[in-house]
Amino acid sequence: MSHVVRGVVLLLVLLVTACGEGGQGSNVDPELVDAVEAPELGACRVLTPDDVALPSNATKTVACADRHNAETYAVGNLPAALDDAAYDDSDVGAFAYDRCSKKFMSFLGADESVVMRTVVSWAWFRPSEEAWDKGARWYRCDIVGGGDQSESYVDLPKTAQGLLLRQADKWMVCVNGPSVSGAEKIPCSDEHNWRAVTTIKVGEDGDEYPGDRVVEVQTRDFCSDSVGAWLSYPVDYDFGYTWFHEAEWEAGNRRSICWARTDQ
Repeated sequence: MSHVVRGVVLLLVLLVTACGEGGQGSNVDPELVDAVEAPELGACRVLTPDDVALPSNATKTVACADRHNAETYAVGNLPAALDDAAYDDSDVGAFAYDRCSKKFMSFLGADESVVMRTVVSWAWFRPSEEAWDKGARWYRCDIVGGGDQSESYVDLPKTAQGLLLRQADKWMVCVNGPSVSGAEKIPCSDEHNWRAVTTIKVGEDGDEYPGDRVVEVQTRDFCSDSVGAWLSYPVDYDFGYTWFHEAEWEAGNRRSICWARTDQ
């Protein structure tokens, strides 16, 4: 008999809008503040969670051979349809989410399921408001060594390209605690008792949100079977699940995460 340990609503910050007021990050480069020109692709930085919470970032770049926890993996221009968009227009965030999330998977060498089970995540930045008013319409996608619950970020290798091709424990997400609900995500190379082992797709692109109850029940039932199979069908096992609400659905997420109680 399985014991359901509910990891309900560990909110996945998809960073669609990159909320925040004022400032352009810590240790700023004056030449990058209010820059109209698109950022440098492949640039590395040392960012903090507070930096990632801001809509724009002008943190100084560092050599990628030196210590860093962020790398710019995609840069581009917004479509012409958004030339007249407001600075905080939700369509700007939706476009950036679509581009950054797809490029994130290809950059790491992983599919959507694996990407949702890694300790690394992505953030996107737009120009400053002053640069926006001058016509700047670029976006910048950075991979960062942590997620929404990280108090600090781990260092990345010289380049994070292909980081998840082998799905090494150092980069996969685990938890060490009584449940997965509200717990800090840690690398599976650390001591842990919960591992994110599979995901379930709970809808298709274009589907309307079916409601909290439907998503939760579908997630729970799938995770019960999926985790049991991952553990080779033991007599007794614990599993958890993380499901997401309408806001994440509207941002483009269609998956829930299944967790197994294990130290493996």
